[in-house]
Amino acid sequence: MRTGLWIPEYDTPELWHNEISRRSFFKYGVSSFLGLVAMQHFGTTGNAQLENVIPRAKRCIVMFMSGGPSQLDTFDPKDPSQKNSGPFMPIPTSVKGIQFSQHLPQVAEQAHHLSVIRSMVTREGNHERARYLLHTGYAPGGAVRHPTIGSLTSYYLDDDESHLPSCVNINSPTYSGGFLGASHDPFVVSNPMEKVEDIEYPAQMDTHRFRERLKMLKNLEQDFIAKRSGVKTETHQAIYKKADELINSPQIKAFELKEEPAEVREAYGMNRFGQGCLMARRLIESGVKFVEITLDGWDTHENNFERTKELLNVVDPAFATLVRELSERDLLDDTIVLWLGEFGRTPRINMNDGRDHHPNGWSAVIAGGGTRGGQVIGSTNEDGTKVVDHPIGVTDLFASLCFAMGIDYQEENMSRSGRPIRVVNDGLVIEELFV
Repeated sequence: MRTGLWIPEYDTPELWHNEISRRSFFKYGVSSFLGLVAMQHFGTTGNAQLENVIPRAKRCIVMFMSGGPSQLDTFDPKDPSQKNSGPFMPIPTSVKGIQFSQHLPQVAEQAHHLSVIRSMVTREGNHERARYLLHTGYAPGGAVRHPTIGSLTSYYLDDDESHLPSCVNINSPTYSGGFLGASHDPFVVSNPMEKVEDIEYPAQMDTHRFRERLKMLKNLEQDFIAKRSGVKTETHQAIYKKADELINSPQIKAFELKEEPAEVREAYGMNRFGQGCLMARRLIESGVKFVEITLDGWDTHENNFERTKELLNVVDPAFATLVRELSERDLLDDTIVLWLGEFGRTPRINMNDGRDHHPNGWSAVIAGGGTRGGQVIGSTNEDGTKVVDHPIGVTDLFASLCFAMGIDYQEENMSRSGRPIRVVNDGLVIEELFV
């Protein structure tokens, strides 16, 4: 039987850590102990104000805008008199003095929950390189396959008692668990509006027959495992076991959006991104630790404004309803929500009425997980061409996500080659998010 994306790649590098002990440590640790750990580890980074902050986030949702959205046409609008501003008008939000694009009216109503970072900077202006960086915190290069932030969340916060995957990607596959192992690869939902593939037995199969086949497979593998025991073979068996548990678990209903009232589904938007955000809410309610929902189409070198308007009409109800429902269900305080893309787009409008790649001065938005809402962090100048206050790198953003979830971002894991790799390379926590 196929088990979807739970089957590991046979060349997946293994992890040399004792995974069980670490996962148990985070599973049974209480918030006060996490706070002590945070003070011990993060107090040495120069972020003295964070010493009394107790990490709250137990899970993470990322909305990834593939292609790179324009910051000027979303969360960093400029005065309409500026030649770079474009035709979109800024509108007020629920926070006095903060403005968003006119095509984000519902998100604007949730601004009191949001921290808008307007000073993101990166050196990566190439799509593939930037996408890797924004998923792993590392620039691509060399033989090391770095784990995604979702895989790191799965590794450190995984709940052994849950039958659901800890890390789920919706609408698009992403990078793997890297040297953390295939058991932390994301489970991919290709289209949330269709039946999720590979989470039930084929028509000719039932539980008894499948269990008998698993027994036969185990017998066939015994000699191989005896001679080649190790992380790879243990991971292979664990993935089959997890897939079997998933298929037979009542938790599988978290993937079934038909369980939701029609008005709720419509509030998110009857499209793949909107329904993906709804599925993300259902999944984290059921114990999933990390969900990423992708919305493609942001590479707007041509016809930027019409295309961005269409995309924002998809983003606005989904983003706003997700934040509102998490708040209403008392989940926002311990769920960190992140909206971002690979980079921004040039303030200058090109001859094709488009905007090109702009890695130096773009926007990301964070809500929940113990972060402060209703604020803007950093700024670009009047025409949006450069950062003039508080430049923030990708590693700083990743360090902040880890801090929010109680993960020591300075910890080192060993790659397959025995090379120590830090969870986050040289980042600092963004203090304004927490204090």
